[in-house]
Amino acid sequence: MYESPSHLRFEHLTAPLGTTESQPRLSWRLPEGASAQHGYELEVGGWSSGRRLSPAHLLVPYDGPRIPARTRVDWRVRVRTDLGESPWSASSWWETGMIGPADWTASWVAPAEDELAPPGARRVHVVGNSFLLPRAPRVARAYATAHGLYELFLNGRRVGDQELTPGFTAYRKNLQVQTFDVTGYLNAGRNHVTARLADGWFRGQLGYTRDFDCFGQQLAFLAEIHADGQVLAHTDETWLSRPTSITADLIEGQFVDFRDDNGDGSEPAGACWRPVRPALHDYGRLRSSAAPDVRRIEALTPTAVTRIGPARHVVDLGQNINGWVRLRQLGEAGTRITLTHGERLGPSGDVDLEHLRPVIPGRGRVFRALGQVDEVVSAGRDGDVFEPRLTTHGFRYVRVDGLAGDLAAEDVDGIVVHSDLRRTGWFSCSDDRLNRLHEAAVWSLRGNMCDIPTDCPQRERSGWTGDWQLYLPTAAFLFDVAGFTAKWLRDLRADQWPDGRVPNVVPNGHGSDGAHDTSQAYLTGSAGWGDASVIVPWHMWRIYEDVRLLEESFPSMVAWVGWAAAQARNARHPRRTGPAEPHERYLWDTGFQFGEWTEPGEDRVAVFMKRNDASAAATAYLHRSAALLSQIADRLGHAAEADRCRQIADGALDAWRREFIGDDGRLLPDTQANHARALAFGLVPEALRDQTAGRLAALVRDAGNHVGTGFLATPLLLAVLADSGHLDVAYDLLLQDEAPSWLYMLAQGATTIWENWAPVRDGDPGQVGEPMSLNHYSKGAVISFLHEHVAGIRRLPDSPGYRRFRVRPRPGGGLTRARAEHDSPYGRIVSAWEIRDGRLLLDVTVPPGTTAQVQLPDGSVHDQFPGSRGYECPWDR
Repeated sequence: MYESPSHLRFEHLTAPLGTTESQPRLSWRLPEGASAQHGYELEVGGWSSGRRLSPAHLLVPYDGPRIPARTRVDWRVRVRTDLGESPWSASSWWETGMIGPADWTASWVAPAEDELAPPGARRVHVVGNSFLLPRAPRVARAYATAHGLYELFLNGRRVGDQELTPGFTAYRKNLQVQTFDVTGYLNAGRNHVTARLADGWFRGQLGYTRDFDCFGQQLAFLAEIHADGQVLAHTDETWLSRPTSITADLIEGQFVDFRDDNGDGSEPAGACWRPVRPALHDYGRLRSSAAPDVRRIEALTPTAVTRIGPARHVVDLGQNINGWVRLRQLGEAGTRITLTHGERLGPSGDVDLEHLRPVIPGRGRVFRALGQVDEVVSAGRDGDVFEPRLTTHGFRYVRVDGLAGDLAAEDVDGIVVHSDLRRTGWFSCSDDRLNRLHEAAVWSLRGNMCDIPTDCPQRERSGWTGDWQLYLPTAAFLFDVAGFTAKWLRDLRADQWPDGRVPNVVPNGHGSDGAHDTSQAYLTGSAGWGDASVIVPWHMWRIYEDVRLLEESFPSMVAWVGWAAAQARNARHPRRTGPAEPHERYLWDTGFQFGEWTEPGEDRVAVFMKRNDASAAATAYLHRSAALLSQIADRLGHAAEADRCRQIADGALDAWRREFIGDDGRLLPDTQANHARALAFGLVPEALRDQTAGRLAALVRDAGNHVGTGFLATPLLLAVLADSGHLDVAYDLLLQDEAPSWLYMLAQGATTIWENWAPVRDGDPGQVGEPMSLNHYSKGAVISFLHEHVAGIRRLPDSPGYRRFRVRPRPGGGLTRARAEHDSPYGRIVSAWEIRDGRLLLDVTVPPGTTAQVQLPDGSVHDQFPGSRGYECPWDR
């Protein structure tokens, strides 16, 4: 007898409540010590799969009877491995929700709004009703969603711990439904249900340009409550609504007057309540989320609270976060307190937001107030706590205006809010600067996972496609982002334009209709950003073995590569004269391109005015995506598409070499980014790789060991240097502590990664006219070098999901020890080494069902099977 399988998962979730997935896949981990699974048996409810011969135990399709709506099923598994037959696992479960339109009884309703205030100043509304119960229910569920944000209350108690529901999606085609266990909320007799509705992403301000009403002007709500097989209540024309004095906007902030009744559970009755209005919306786009919910993850105690003037304090949380403040000191009745949230302090010690002000390159600072301001009016009651849950901010510092008395640290909490993702990766080493860099990158990711992968949590909160395609491998080492990314890709496919273009931001306020907007069309379709449609699903297969996601995304990938190839084929840069060369049909040198983006000294105006030449990057990405898509098409059995994409990939490769490799073998443009990308994407012939790598190293040395890349090539830079024989240059670049560099950010007090390399000091936010977020995860992708090279944990190219991986530590930079752990889909991987007495000592842990290739610095290679083992070799460098 030995251990049973563990870590049972439904899709990418554990025991989901209210799923609408009708064709689920089940996963489990093998017992400790097992090298391979030979077979399995599933029991789901009363159904048994019987014993099946199969090695599969990740994302195994469930092929038993269809599970009806609103049904809970228990399941368990036992396996046969090289160790023998296992016992049954402990049981897990899933519960279905409202699977299809026919499962709903409720009607969409809208609050009675007579006029619409300007964006940022719109009132929160409450809708509600009452119902009778003969007895307290045994099991009860509430199903709800909204156009706008909602908070649900039953009998005065807030339901659930999810925040910012229903989340952000491509609302025109995808709208998430939440399911709540409300068994303990209902009583025999009269019960009342209410919901607060706020603008949220649906009609609130969005993104850099502060667009609003992007998905509609009308708030709406849909809900029903079931108990013991009966429908107890549902939204319909009998519901009532009323406005509150609360205003809330995700950009501007939230206002609350505690002297007013703001609908947090009061019975819907009285003269101020009016009948709701019918809202004619469909049910076909309703579905559960594939991602974990957004929650309040932790509360931070301030490291300092400083009085800087009469009735003005500045709170320092010591950490840049996404979330809000919980304030317990509200003063006497009528006291108005204003909370202004920011990432940095100016020279006077006050909160400074100027570096976050959106601008249009070439036109200056043209937008309204920066936002991130909350206000509360005190009722003077003991026990009142202000916590604005219908907005969110990116901040480390808070200016508190209006409180005459002293404000103490125990009066304030910083509430960290983000998607509740499971942590899967850790790193530490002998250089504390690198430990701090790693944690800054982790915090940047945490600050930008608020139901979608955002670029920054303060200025825009937008799901930039290029950012996620380059950071996903790093993110997936740190957290389980499988369901989170699958959910986002569903929105990418929904918002993709009919011609194949992919919006730069997903979800997109203009959606696929952006094709009809001239200003949107001007900026849509940039290489490196649209390529997320191919690269992100590819990474998801490589990291999580999610083949279905490749299948679901395949039409989207084909459409993007087809559109990009057509741009190269059908348009020619106006500077080109004379007959076109044959290779030019694969040279992408027209249209708007972000290019490398945020290289040190980059001219942003030239980018937006199309004066920059980004054809080297665009053609490189055309080759990259077409080559990946040809492999995906082969794997999925689409032979004709695979051949077509290989032709595009080969053509783009030939065009790139003809245009950007000189007769002497040197690359043009002569930048770090171009050389790093050429090596990483296999653009240079094998005979030129050493020369190209040498030139890259020389460019770094000539720059004084300073980084010269922007968004797209930064994740590639150190790995390319290390893998091409220049490990010393990679370490010198990593450990540089003067600007531009990663460690310079930390030396300036950063606790998250900056958007730009430009320094921030003495109140100067960077280059003139240039905004700069201090919480942008993209450049934090450098920490993959810590995982994959310093600690040495890397997936092998021919083995998805870490079934086979390599442990090859590459010590350098004066480090004497390092340790990384990764909780892979198969289990925990550990690589820990130290240098002692002229020897390198390495400990490796390999999870069940996998094998590792362990390569020591002395060149010896060892195959390791599941379990832990120590190695050592001489070290005299």
